Amino acid sequence: MAAGELEGRRVLVTQSDDYMGPPIVARFREAGADVTAVPGRLVDAAAIDGLVEACPEPDAIVANLAAGPSPHVVAEIEDEEWDELFDVMVRPLMRIVRAFAPGMIARGAGKIVAMTSAAPLRGIPVTSAYCAARGAQNAFVRAAGLELARENVQLNAVAQNYVHNEAYYPDSLVETERFQKSLARNVPIGRLARPEESADLALFLASSRSDFIVGQVVPFAGGWATTTG
Repeated sequence: MAAGELEGRRVLVTQSDDYMGPPIVARFREAGADVTAVPGRLVDAAAIDGLVEACPEPDAIVANLAAGPSPHVVAEIEDEEWDELFDVMVRPLMRIVRAFAPGMIARGAGKIVAMTSAAPLRGIPVTSAYCAARGAQNAFVRAAGLELARENVQLNAVAQNYVHNEAYYPDSLVETERFQKSLARNVPIGRLARPEESADLALFLASSRSDFIVGQVVPFAGGWATTTG
């Protein structure tokens, strides 16, 4: 990361107090960006109006959206938990892009980075509802990214797994012997990613260095997943 790489750039980060929000806000500010950090979930459609008021003309948006993995076998999935996953992660992503893309198109440039998951790239048993919601995010990025590319707006996703963060991989889990054995068995690189590493990838996708990358769901999982499926 070059110091001052995003100097003078206006960046909006959603759900900034959760998942990858804190390290992304810190990294982008280190790069000189003027970051508007908006905490909390965006379940209410009207909350998007608040984003537009807080940061009316962002050069880049990091759509950081997260909910718990909701582990249940298929026969025990409740409608309420299914709806919650889509309300927290899928609908807000569409609404964010719908609200901000027209302004980016009018200005002739823009970056949108969605922080999603590698989980649907392989599938994880007992988390099918979560995988479905994250998969919907990824599918939206692929399709909408191609549409926006014609207007010089780049929409891409960081599809991560095995990244140290309090939402999914807190210290209380990571330090257990069972998890360490699972990590060694499933992740070829043999470790968790540091949150700053994921933030660096988001920064790259939000910078001018990624102008030729569109509609991509980039696996960031230490080899656990290596293709977009």
